[in-house]
Amino acid sequence: MKLIVGLGNPGVEFKYTRHNIGFLVIDRYLDNVKFKKKFNGEYYIDGSKNVIFLKPMNYMNLSGEVVKKFVDYFNINISDILIIYDDIAFELGTIKIKPDGSAGGHNGIKNIIALLGNNKIKRIRIGIGNSNKDVKDYVLGKFSNDELIKVEKVIKNVSEIIDNYLLMDFEKLMSKYN
Repeated sequence: MKLIVGLGNPGVEFKYTRHNIGFLVIDRYLDNVKFKKKFNGEYYIDGSKNVIFLKPMNYMNLSGEVVKKFVDYFNINISDILIIYDDIAFELGTIKIKPDGSAGGHNGIKNIIALLGNNKIKRIRIGIGNSNKDVKDYVLGKFSNDELIKVEKVIKNVSEIIDNYLLMDFEKLMSKYN
């Protein structure tokens, strides 16, 4: 069983913020499925693809708590986890796929790595750009209308990447999209 996690913050006030791009991808990819709730997460199991889609419903910095509970409960291997999240190091719309690495300053990933005790976690990093604003204010800020046009395109691209992730070797996936 694979686990695909989109990171974000719960609540309508955060829905279209830069930090919630992981949630936006999962919501659009699954398009109107009925999520179940467990361990403070919203999830959907697609049995035909042998994958669980998860949105941790505690705040970003505590995402690892929910991910760890799902990993333990469903007995998921670290090698079968894919995390989708925002990254201020890249221009808006840039997509980077990595097999592992450090948290790079992202507190949600930092918490996941700490609680799983492993940084060999596959990830899709989605660029949200950067600004001269305080990082917290920027990532919790909403996308502008112009930015939302780029976000729609990146969500479509990441949805295609998810489809291919479920079908192909990760090295080939990185070669195809990076």
